[in-house]
Amino acid sequence: MPQIPDQTGRRIVVTGANSGTGKETATRLAAAGASVVLAVRTVSKGEDAARDVRAAHPDADVEVRELDLADLASVRRFADGIAADDRPLDVLVNNAGVMAPPKRFETVDGFELQFGTNFLGPFALTNLLLPQLLRTDAARSGEAPRVATMSSLAALFGTVRFPDLQWERGYNGWRAYGQSKLADLLLALHLHRLAVERDWDLVSTAAHPGYTRTNLQSAGRSLGRSKPVRTHDRALPFTQGVEQGSEPLLYAAVGPNAVGGAYYGPAGFGGLTGPTTVASIPRSARSADLARSLWAVAEDLTGTAPPA
Repeated sequence: MPQIPDQTGRRIVVTGANSGTGKETATRLAAAGASVVLAVRTVSKGEDAARDVRAAHPDADVEVRELDLADLASVRRFADGIAADDRPLDVLVNNAGVMAPPKRFETVDGFELQFGTNFLGPFALTNLLLPQLLRTDAARSGEAPRVATMSSLAALFGTVRFPDLQWERGYNGWRAYGQSKLADLLLALHLHRLAVERDWDLVSTAAHPGYTRTNLQSAGRSLGRSKPVRTHDRALPFTQGVEQGSEPLLYAAVGPNAVGGAYYGPAGFGGLTGPTTVASIPRSARSADLARSLWAVAEDLTGTAPPA
């Protein structure tokens, strides 16, 4: 596995850090010396993950905090807690998500579950934490503060359905997932444009994990079912483990040569597996006007906006 640069003295928030790519990312960042906040929906699962991190790396500096991205009040409480710490925040890793539940569910705030959890929650969290990120002194750590957002290959097939963003008509789990992950990519790209326009010392990047074997594929698809869905079996030759699958996100988050507005993913066939490379941005995500329009809608829906 590629070496993670020394992260001593840096504070990093990782969402969805109790399992999968989030846990692997948090573990390796902590091993590299970062102070890592494991932002998780279920605190007990976060504590289990923290124990695993400390067992592997006894000197790891990790803490667990509650964050439910499907509840905007929870997002605000989490952001308020980070602000109250009055400590520099160097990196936000927007990793958490849910994939393709078989029927339509809603968040606490009445949004379609995937659009709310995968996009609107991270969107609000990013805006609410931007003041903490932007006050970070890059000279202290030698790196500009950074936001790394996890997208997916599903963004290739995603479209933003402005007339029905919440999928109240004709719900399709996979198409709704594609929309949410395209929205994540648009979030990262528009945040990069804002940073350039407003001369912020901030790097916004995006990544996708290819086809990485985690519980993401089964957890969402098992919602509302009496038995959990089995995944991966037929796709095994074209999948990879979480250690390799976390590499693009780690590179986006702390890679020394990662640049704002770039998209990182596996280099292998179809972007499914392999070492990290610069991924091609899907045509659907290249429109600055589309990103700007979605950003404006998300501001209205979440009641959050970046600093003036």
